[in-house]
Amino acid sequence: MINSMSYKGYTASMVFDAEDKVIVGRVQDIDDIISFHGESVAEFESSFHAAIEDYLAASRELGSAAEKPASGKLMLRIAPEVHAAALKAAARSGTSLNKWAEGALGKASRKPATRVGAR
Repeated sequence: MINSMSYKGYTASMVFDAEDKVIVGRVQDIDDIISFHGESVAEFESSFHAAIEDYLAASRELGSAAEKPASGKLMLRIAPEVHAAALKAAARSGTSLNKWAEGALGKASRKPATRVGAR
C-alpha cells in the first residue's frame, strides 16, 4: 500500500526506504519530476511543501506555467446530435454517460497519432 499526501492540488506518494531510513516522496500525475524526502512525517510534509513552493517559484521565474494534475472533472460543449448519440450509446452499453465517455476518451487517447497524408 502506498500512502500519499496532498498540497495545493499536488499529490505525493510516500514510500519508506528501510535502507536509508527516510520517507521518499514523488509528486504524482505530472510529467515534471519533483522528489524529496524526510526522516519523519513532519519533515516529509515540510519538504513536500517546500518542493512545491520551489517548483511554483521556478515556473514563475522561467515564465512558464507550472504543470497541474488533472482534476478528473471535464466540461465539454458538443453538438446536441453528438450528445444525443452518446446518451443512446451509453444506454445501449448499460452504463452512465460519464462512464461511457470515460471509456471512449480513454480508448481514444491511447491510439497512436496518425500523420496527415499517411497511407
